[in-house]
Amino acid sequence: MVFFFRYLLLNVLSLNKLEILKPIKMRIVKMFSSLILIFTTLILNFSCKESGKTSGNKAIQKIDKSVSIKESNFGTTADAEKVKLYILENTGGIRVEIITYGGRITAITTPDKNGNFKNVVLGFDNLEQYVKQNPFFGALVGRYGNRIAKGMFSLNDTEHTLAKNNGENNLHGGLKGFDKVVWKVEGVEESDSTASLKLSYLSRDMEEGFPGNLATTVTYTLNKDNSLDILYEATTDKTTVVNLTQHSYFNLSGDFSQLILDHEVEIDADKYLAVDGGLIPTGELATVEGSPFDFRKPKLIREGITAEDEQIKLGGGYDHCWVLNNDEAGYRSVAKAYHSGSGRTLEVLTDQPGMQFYTGNFLDGTLARPNGGTYAKRSGFCFETQHFPDSPNQPKFPSVTLEPGDKYSTKTTFKFSTK
Repeated sequence: MVFFFRYLLLNVLSLNKLEILKPIKMRIVKMFSSLILIFTTLILNFSCKESGKTSGNKAIQKIDKSVSIKESNFGTTADAEKVKLYILENTGGIRVEIITYGGRITAITTPDKNGNFKNVVLGFDNLEQYVKQNPFFGALVGRYGNRIAKGMFSLNDTEHTLAKNNGENNLHGGLKGFDKVVWKVEGVEESDSTASLKLSYLSRDMEEGFPGNLATTVTYTLNKDNSLDILYEATTDKTTVVNLTQHSYFNLSGDFSQLILDHEVEIDADKYLAVDGGLIPTGELATVEGSPFDFRKPKLIREGITAEDEQIKLGGGYDHCWVLNNDEAGYRSVAKAYHSGSGRTLEVLTDQPGMQFYTGNFLDGTLARPNGGTYAKRSGFCFETQHFPDSPNQPKFPSVTLEPGDKYSTKTTFKFSTK
């Protein structure tokens, strides 16, 4: 259209030799110039609006992005391995901090019922304390979570000897389990609703006495609904045993100078595993009915933790594996914890047959907290979803054997809310 008007204008200008038409020519030139300016402006405005739609959509997508992930340095090990810190955060204010050393959760910041944010897991703010002896704060545990009696088991008529790092027993994979290695970052992914950190570790054949090269991945995913998914996967080239778990200590008050005795706990389990003096299951699936182990209805931890009960005495409190109901259903809600003072609630969902409920009985006040003070006995509790302790030696328990060609895969979710 603009070119058409320009064509007419040029023809008008060609009337220069006709003097009588000069006044008319000038009026026509002004009119056509105005029309050209109007049409040019309209076209430019239309183009800007169209480009604005594209850039506007991009801006909306960025605003709608409800979960993010950031990376920073956390230190270097004595073997010169760099340790990274990853922070997963959503717009609801849930913030999960994970380091590659031991795949450990170092902090989970959540709001209370009044909108105040505090960290609710026990941990440290420096690598040095994690490298030193500590009770598996926030760690990924493997190759075998929990205890194996007398540090040995037989598999396909071959006896395997493990380190005895818990009295006469093997605990949480041995002297250098998955909690004490630097995991490799396989990938970091973000979407509008999730942020995921995928870690991997190759446990070599006969590492800590376990057969087979075990290729393990663990994926942490923070969702916009304030839930944290943990997906464990593994494959092997030789028949082996696997039982992975996460060992975070929770204190929903957010005040680690306070004990967890005022937390209300609910566990969907009719039975638990009775233990001996070394906290090895006796093989008995004991009923919770009429015992301090009955959490089928919510009750305060303090109500049973000092009961005159032989099993409570053996564990120094709760340090037992509950036989979770509805195992055949797979992934389901199995436990909850609630702190009335803060209003924070933690729900646990899993596809595992058991869960170790541990009340920090062996915390002894020697480990320093980041903001002063120390971690006292029973200042945190653990919900460790898993297969049963000592399963390799107890054929009546669900199998923990992994064969070449098969894939170990299990999922647990920690979901946070307030009420």
